[in-house]
Amino acid sequence: MQIAIRKSLAAMLLLVLPSLTAPAAPAQEGPHVRYQEIREGAYSVVAQVRAKPGKEDALRAATLPLIELVRGDPKNLVYFCQEDRAKPGHFIFYEVFASQADFDAHNAMPYVQAWFAKLPELADGGVEVMRMAILGKPKN
Repeated sequence: MQIAIRKSLAAMLLLVLPSLTAPAAPAQEGPHVRYQEIREGAYSVVAQVRAKPGKEDALRAATLPLIELVRGDPKNLVYFCQEDRAKPGHFIFYEVFASQADFDAHNAMPYVQAWFAKLPELADGGVEVMRMAILGKPKN
């Protein structure tokens, strides 16, 4: 019985071991991150919003639907929404568009306007925005 178990374990190791030692596959670009379209000077935004005390869950619930909507916008090149692990309700947004006009069109979308309309009730001080320019052409 012990010999059979040892042979089974040895056979499993032979099957599994190559995958443990194989080099990691290169990271694949996700369907919503279009690095190849980012050009030097692209319009980038880093923004943050903080929930009012007791409104953390409500702000998160209002914000989560934005992720797929913004990533689905054909003019959006990169979009990340992040929440501070140490301070729930503190959100940081990272967005890249080819131009300021594309970003302005994004901000005019009804779902973005609806989100902005909820902020006076949910957010402490509104959205703080840093408008950035991409330096150098990203490597593919």
